[in-house]
Amino acid sequence: MIQEKKMALRQQIKILKRNHKDDAYYAESTLIIRQLEELPEFKKAKTIMAYWSIKGEVYTHDFITRWCRQKRFVLPSVDGNIMHLKIFEGSDNLTPGDLYSIPEPDGPIFHDISDIDLIIVPGIAFDLNNNRMGRGKAYYDRFLGSTTAIKVGICFRFQLFNEVPCDENDIKMDMVISN
Repeated sequence: MIQEKKMALRQQIKILKRNHKDDAYYAESTLIIRQLEELPEFKKAKTIMAYWSIKGEVYTHDFITRWCRQKRFVLPSVDGNIMHLKIFEGSDNLTPGDLYSIPEPDGPIFHDISDIDLIIVPGIAFDLNNNRMGRGKAYYDRFLGSTTAIKVGICFRFQLFNEVPCDENDIKMDMVISN
């Protein structure tokens, strides 16, 4: 029953993303990122796990590039069913990954998970209780369950609901930022 609800919500979001205009996408992303940058947790963070956005996600390229000289950024790299982390060393060192062709850092695996202060998490949908629904592969949920870092979900307004379907395997965010 939960899986069917998740599948239906993913389809609904897919349609909403398709109708989201490019100019709104960038303008709204800028507003969301500004809110993120104002968080005390962001200001204090030395090591941040983020994601290199793809079409339909809050745009993170400029944000990561702007801050990577002052803070260490690690990005996901998928290998089969496992999500590893790699240090971001500039957009020139990104290569298309195996999953969804999401650009991933090219380099050694980052193992110091306890050094991560803040995690910026994408999602298909979030709710007002800080629940997150991802793409369904559970990469993030498996990883997020192993860390005590502050977890911040970021999303567009059309991805924020009163309630999203979730179960005991879905990891809650500490906060969710939307436009």
